[in-house]
Parts: sequence; structure tokens; C-alpha cells
Amino acid sequence: MTDQSTENSKSMSIIVTKGTLDWAYPPFILGTTAAAMDVNVTMFFTFYGLQLLKKDLEHLQISTLGNPGMEMPMMGMHMSMPNMVSTIPGVDAMCTTMMKNLIKKKGVASIPELREAAIDSDVELIGCQMTMDLFEFSEDDLIKDIEVGGAATYMEKALKSDINLFI
Repeated sequence: MTDQSTENSKSMSIIVTKGTLDWAYPPFILGTTAAAMDVNVTMFFTFYGLQLLKKDLEHLQISTLGNPGMEMPMMGMHMSMPNMVSTIPGVDAMCTTMMKNLIKKKGVASIPELREAAIDSDVELIGCQMTMDLFEFSEDDLIKDIEVGGAATYMEKALKSDINLFI
């Protein structure tokens, strides 16, 4: 990884707090894009965002609850998902399957692929120690290419960053 004190280098930190399939895309896309533009990127995974550092990502789902802007292309039109739909058993699983199929059909990289691209691009991935303790995760539950640290670890990076994002 490039030294952050290098003249003219840019840096970005991202706090990743969401652990659903749809919320996994923005931090990884922004992080890998910035890294491809020679930006030093740190991603800090806390609370439900820590789910994105688990070894297996098959558990990632879409949640229709509280997501009134969600529209899925179906039968040549866009079908919106009202909040009330989320009360029906199986709807989130159905929407997750639909989203995964759409991602595959459109050739969009999967979250495991984007996470690997982040690692390959020297994006610094930090898992929140407090969250690990709170939810009783061990380092064995997470991928190996990460650092574990707390708020102070994140703040050390964020205070030196040109760009700070909360996703």
C-alpha cells in the first residue's frame, strides 16, 4: 500500500454499516473505483456491515422493509415493492433471488468478486473489534485479508483522509 504521506496522494475512508445485498454494492464499488484511481482507501466495517467480511456471503439478502424506492424490472416495466409487501413470508427471499438473477443477467460483479477486487487493489479492510465482541464473532468467522480494530483505528485513518463516506 502506498504511504499516505506521499505528496499529492489522495485518501478516502468509508464506514460500512449495512449488511444487505443491495447495501453491499455502494461501498465496494466506490472503494474499488477510488483505488483504481490511485486513491488510498480504508473501509471500516461496523455493526451489520461486518457481515460483508464473513467468509461466506451466501447469507446476504435484500430487505424490502423501509425501502420504498425499490423497483425491479419485470415483464418490460418496473414493479415497485411497497413496504407492506415485506410482511408476507418469503418476499425477501424472492426479492433476493430476483436481484441475484438480475445481477448475473446484467453481468454485474458479485459482492465476493468486488470484495476480492478490493483486496487485490490494496484497499484496507478493517473489521470493528467492538462489533465482533458485541455479536460474538471471532476472527475465524471473517476473511483473512483484514485488520481488526476499533473506533480509534478508524479515526486515525479518517482524520488523514481527503474524503470520508458513511454508507
